[in-house]
Amino acid sequence: MLFGSTPRTMLAKIAVLVACASSLVYGADEKEHSTTTPIKHVVVIFQENVSFDHYFGTYPHAANPAGEPRFVARRGTPTVNGLSGALLTNNPNQVNPFRFSRSQAATCDQDHNYTDEQRAMNSGIMDQFVQTVGNGPGTDGTLICKKTDVMGYFDGNTVTAFWNYAQHFAMSDNSFNTTFGPSSPGVLNLISGQTNGATRVTAFFAGDIAGGSVIGDPQPAFDKCSNRETISMSGKNIGDLLNAKGISWGWFNGGFRDCTASHIGSDGKPKGDYIPHHAGFQYYTSTSNPAHLPPTSVALIGHQGDQANHQYDITDFWAAVNANNLPEVSFLKAPAFQDGHAGYSDPLAEQQFIVDTLNRLQSLPEWNEIAVIISYDDSDGWYDHVMPPIITPSNTTADALNGAGNCGTSAPGSVQGQCGFGPRLPLLVISPFAKENFVDSTLTDQSSILRFIEDNWKTGRIGGGSADGRAGSLLNMFDFSGRHHHRKLFLDPVTGQPVDRDEDRDDD
Repeated sequence: MLFGSTPRTMLAKIAVLVACASSLVYGADEKEHSTTTPIKHVVVIFQENVSFDHYFGTYPHAANPAGEPRFVARRGTPTVNGLSGALLTNNPNQVNPFRFSRSQAATCDQDHNYTDEQRAMNSGIMDQFVQTVGNGPGTDGTLICKKTDVMGYFDGNTVTAFWNYAQHFAMSDNSFNTTFGPSSPGVLNLISGQTNGATRVTAFFAGDIAGGSVIGDPQPAFDKCSNRETISMSGKNIGDLLNAKGISWGWFNGGFRDCTASHIGSDGKPKGDYIPHHAGFQYYTSTSNPAHLPPTSVALIGHQGDQANHQYDITDFWAAVNANNLPEVSFLKAPAFQDGHAGYSDPLAEQQFIVDTLNRLQSLPEWNEIAVIISYDDSDGWYDHVMPPIITPSNTTADALNGAGNCGTSAPGSVQGQCGFGPRLPLLVISPFAKENFVDSTLTDQSSILRFIEDNWKTGRIGGGSADGRAGSLLNMFDFSGRHHHRKLFLDPVTGQPVDRDEDRDDD
C-alpha cells in the first residue's frame, strides 16, 4: 500500500502503477522495442527538389564575399565528388556552372520530368541540362527564368547551415534518387521502395504512369484535399511493417490539419502549406487518413488504432514531443514555403525550418538516442555532374536516357517505368552517433532509409519488388563506439552559423 511509505518509495510505487496503466492502454506499442543499434528514434526530414551539386558542388570551399555569412572549413575536412577543374571552367553543357549569391536564393523551378531528366544526361555525357530541363525564358510567379539557371549552385554562404551540419556530422556524396522523376515517385520510393502498382482512380493525365509505374505527380486517392487526377497504390509500405511490430510512427506534414492554410512563398505569392502529392502514405488505403482527422489525444500520437491512422499535422509532432511521446519513427514534411522547392520556397526559408527543428530536437533528453536523416524527393532538374548507375533499366515510350524508348536495357518481363538510379541528391545524418566531419561514398538511394529503419527494428523487408532488398546501407555514416555521445550543434536559423550555447559541447 502507498500509505506509510517513505516519499522515495511512494514515488517509486506510483511510477510502477503509472507504467502498468500505460501498458494496459497502449499494449505492445508502449514497450521499448529492441533495436540493433543504440538508435531508438529516427526522424526523417524529407525536403524538396535539390541536386547534390546544387547545394554541395564546391564544398567545403565558399566564396565568402562581404555581407554574406562566412564559412571556413575545419582543418581535415574531406573533399567531395563535386565541381572543380574543367567542370567549372570547361563544362560540356552550354554554360559553365556558376554561383548563386545569397541575394539570389529565390530561383525558378526547373523541369524535373522523368523523361527530360534522362535526356539531360544524354547517355552519361551529362551535357544537355540547359536544353532539356532548364526553365525559361519566362517567369515562375514573379521570378524571371533563364534556361541557363539550371547550372547554378549555392555555397556555404547561402546553404550555410547544411555545410555546418556536414562539418560536425556525416553526409553522403554518392546517394541517388531511386528512380528518375518528380515528387510523387520520390516520396513513394522513400516509404515503399517502389513506384509500381498504381491504379487510376479519377480523371487521369497520361504522363503520370508508364509501364504501371508512377512517373509524374498524380495526387493520392485517399485524401479529401486532392483536387485533380488521383491514383491508389497497392502493396505494402514501411508503415505496414512498423504496424505489424507495434512500433510507434507517424508522418507529420505542414498544413495537414487545414489544407487551405497558406503562407507567402519565396516568389511573393500565397502557397498552400499542404501539397497532397507530397504525402506518400495517403496513396495506400492501409496508412491513409482521408478526412485528415486529428488524433483523439496527444497520448495516442504515433500509436495504432486511433482515427488519425499515423497521418498528422506537423504541430502534432511537437505536441507529442512536449508530452514525452516522441514516436520511434517520424517523417517530417515542412509547410511548402519552407520545404526548399524552387519557385515557391528557397534555401533560406528551408534553413529556417531545418535549424529550428534540429535545435529543438537537440534540446530533448532523448537526443542521445536519435538519428535525424535529411533527404530529398528529387533534384528539380538542377545540374549534377555524376551519371547515376542504372540499377533498374526501363524501355517504355517515356524513357530517353539512351535514345527514344531506352533507359538501359531491361530483361524481358521486368518491371517497367522505374528506370533508376535517378539524379544524385544530398543526404545528411545528424546524430550523436553520426561520424564527425565525414563524407560517405557508399552507393545509396532513397530506399536506403527504408533499409536502415527495417534493420534497426528488425521488421523484415517490404518485398513485392521493393528496392529495399538491394539498397545500400547507411551504417557507414555512423559510429556506435560511444565516443561521440552528447554531441550537438546549435545554429542561428537566419545565418546558419553556430551559436554559443552551453549545450553545444561534446561531453566526452
